[in-house]
Amino acid sequence: MSLVVDIRKSLGDFRLDVSFTAEDGVMGILGPSGCGKSMTLRCIAGVEKPDEGRIELDGVTLFDSARGINLRPQRRRVGYLFQNYALFPNMTVRQNILCGLRHEKDRAKREQLMSEYIELMQLGGLEGHYPSQLSGGQQQRVALARILVNRPRLLMLDEPFSALDSHLREKLLVEMKAILRRYGGVSLAVTHSRDEAYDLCSSIALMDSGRIHVHRPTKALFADPGTLIGAAMTGCKNFSRARKCGEYEVEALDWGIRLRAAKPVGGGVTHVGIRAHYFSPSCRQNLYPVTLLDTIEEPFEDIIRFRYAAQPEGTPDLWWRLPKQFRPQGAAESYALGTAAANVLLLSDTTDNDN
Repeated sequence: MSLVVDIRKSLGDFRLDVSFTAEDGVMGILGPSGCGKSMTLRCIAGVEKPDEGRIELDGVTLFDSARGINLRPQRRRVGYLFQNYALFPNMTVRQNILCGLRHEKDRAKREQLMSEYIELMQLGGLEGHYPSQLSGGQQQRVALARILVNRPRLLMLDEPFSALDSHLREKLLVEMKAILRRYGGVSLAVTHSRDEAYDLCSSIALMDSGRIHVHRPTKALFADPGTLIGAAMTGCKNFSRARKCGEYEVEALDWGIRLRAAKPVGGGVTHVGIRAHYFSPSCRQNLYPVTLLDTIEEPFEDIIRFRYAAQPEGTPDLWWRLPKQFRPQGAAESYALGTAAANVLLLSDTTDNDN
């Protein structure tokens, strides 16, 4: 199965201009609040109408402005999990799930399917409860059961964990992965959490200001984002302007050092990035003396700010993130940090629309 989206919509000063193709598996749409993620889902579901373009799901045209096609949401067979789950508060768990079967005329079949999803979602014993009597995780499973019981061709999740505390979020992330594996079709998951996107999604589209800048397999994107905006949106904290000085070497202008990379330096490279986890005093590659500044303590890790010995004045400090047990001991003035060539990110300041 596949989903093809190529749409445009203006909302005052904001313009949505989105084009991508999603295949079987979970495609994540990662980006900051207000970038157009949820609006994209609403257009696919038929809740909002694009100004122009087309949307096609498994060969069926859902929307085509040129041909005057705009299927009603009920005909699109798209399952849409809203941020607040949108359960009917005056209906029980059983009644909410049966709402997803309103088109099934056979009463026995309705009851059978409802019972199957009660068991699948581990909701046994809660059939008579109302949403206000359920935990956040239970509400989410009821909402998913109501969607999946109707066997949608596409499943869309809009910030599915945003309303949950961190402990429950991690537990339900594991459950959601299992549910999506069983579903097996095309799924879209909107999130502003790169950790959720990395764990849940087989591919990720990075979105900002109404546009998708890059869409790639998840691990490949994080390993080599390719662009400055891609590296920033996948969590890289350390950037420097860069100038090519060899086939595999760049000068990091803001850090006063030269770095060897694992792949050839292309002509479009304008910046270099190093993720905060990728510094090590034991690495002999790209090893330079540094001055350690201060430490930001987290429960299980520390963030140490530092500067290279030859770093120009007025440039930003760098971040080094490491487990607490590896916090440096002894004289900071003799410290040096290295970075493996494979962890040097060569970046362009242009956008990449490889969808």
